[in-house]
Amino acid sequence: MIKIITVGSIKEKYLKDAIEEYTKRLSKYTNIEIIEVKDEGLVEPQKAIILEEEKILKHINEKDYLVTLEIEGKEFTSEEFAEKIDKIQLEASNITFIIGGSYGLSQSIKDKSRLHLSFSKMTFPHQLFRVLLLEQIYRAFKINNNESYHK
Repeated sequence: MIKIITVGSIKEKYLKDAIEEYTKRLSKYTNIEIIEVKDEGLVEPQKAIILEEEKILKHINEKDYLVTLEIEGKEFTSEEFAEKIDKIQLEASNITFIIGGSYGLSQSIKDKSRLHLSFSKMTFPHQLFRVLLLEQIYRAFKINNNESYHK
């Protein structure tokens, strides 16, 4: 099972449509759950991180293999990411990806993470990033099942 815990909700229809499409495509390979927690918005950064941390932790199971999305995390090619997903699934039935809010993730959540993942040194809006993550997870399943997928 793939679980994505994300801070904030999606308002834009085109992003909702893309998320729905990749979720539908992924359902062929795995169960997927997307959990949105409230974005604390424009409060003091450290306060927002702590409040968001409390909400995120409520959705984490001890058996989850945690993957945090961090700008300073490890970068993979799509093929390397597919291989990593394949290996993780051998040891854990649940892979949980965590996308932080505007101020990032708490150190406590980062410390629980077993993979600190970065897609780029660039910063992306978390709404758009959810689509990018779903697309790469879908691509990984296609690669791991020896199915063609556009490059």
